[in-house]
Amino acid sequence: MNYPIAIAPSILAADFACLGDGIRAVERGGAALLHVDVMDGHFVPNISIGVPVVASLHKATRLPLDVHLMIENPELYIQAFAEAGADMISVHQEATPHLDRALSMIREHGCRAGAVINPATPVSMLSEVLDKLDYVLVMSVNPGFGGQKFIPGALGKIRELKRIRESYNYVFRIEVDGGVGPENVVELVRAGAQILVAGTSVFHTPDAAEAVQAMKQAAEGALAQKV
Repeated sequence: MNYPIAIAPSILAADFACLGDGIRAVERGGAALLHVDVMDGHFVPNISIGVPVVASLHKATRLPLDVHLMIENPELYIQAFAEAGADMISVHQEATPHLDRALSMIREHGCRAGAVINPATPVSMLSEVLDKLDYVLVMSVNPGFGGQKFIPGALGKIRELKRIRESYNYVFRIEVDGGVGPENVVELVRAGAQILVAGTSVFHTPDAAEAVQAMKQAAEGALAQKV
């Protein structure tokens, strides 16, 4: 992940009847990743997609696939998603009592390993694994559905993670997912977010490529001002 700021469009908000067109649009707009939400109807109150769709996406795009497992017992499925073409796999701290094991499995299968925390989960719950993470995903909505309003408390978590990373020389990147759009991109980057997952603010616009490009420019401008 050799990019300062990444816009990661979430296909959860895309029109699946013409998903290929949507993917090509965000590629043109400069997306760095494609975010794929996997939901099981148990850990979160929704069902989305599974391994076959990830395998198809792997063939259809040059973008790395950022696979977010919102599922119970994620260890049972890590290998399948890795073999389907995931480049990054993140699991929820709340979904497994064996987070360290799950992260090791992700890396053993050649993927970057991420841990996710829900809005009610403090950053401290990841204290024992932060040195083993490639990225931390901060949920800024309660997971399960797209189009929700951003929860402002996520900004404090992003700032806290940034402070911890700098204090201990950790290498994890900070990702944020939920209610991300042009109205808060600058604030998120200034807080320390580096990977911005955007769904409805990309795919529910007249021009997905233009939406990605605008957010990318705003994010990079905010980063430049920090430097």
